[in-house]
This record gives sequence, structure tokens and C-alpha cells, in this order.
Amino acid sequence: MCGRSWNTGQIPAEEYEGLLRRMRRHELEVLAMAALAAAVMVPLIVVVSSRFILLVPIVMAAWLFVVLPRWRHRYRRSARGAPRWQLYPE
Repeated sequence: MCGRSWNTGQIPAEEYEGLLRRMRRHELEVLAMAALAAAVMVPLIVVVSSRFILLVPIVMAAWLFVVLPRWRHRYRRSARGAPRWQLYPE
């Protein structure tokens, strides 16, 4: 290690909290979408017909190739737009 000590107290608390809120919101969005997909698919399979289990790979492929790339793009755009702080070692 270089032996430097960094004081993160130099970061404005309200800016940091805003950044954390945005990142948490993105994470909750993707979890909510997954829960919604499961909430739709499980009753279809259990109650309506077991044939709906054949849709699971299609839904998973759509999730992997359509939903996640768009979500990642928005997540990264938020991260890139985050404020930058000039910190100085103590």
C-alpha cells in the first residue's frame, strides 16, 4: 500500500445519498421485474396448464437478451452521470 489515508468525509452527504438512492432504485426495478415475471408464470404453470412451462426458456431468453441489456445501459448511464469529488489525502 502507499500509506495514504483518505478522508471520505470530504464527500457531500446529500450528493452521496442521492447517488445511493438512484443505484438502489435501479436494483429494485430489476428485482420487481423478475418477481412480476415469476408471479405471472408460476400461476400459469400451476393453475392453468403445465404446458406453460415450455414458455419458461422463452421468457428467460427475453429477459437475458432484451430486458437486462436495457437495464444495464440505464444503470451504467446513471453511474457515469454520478457526481465526481476531488478528495485529498490526509
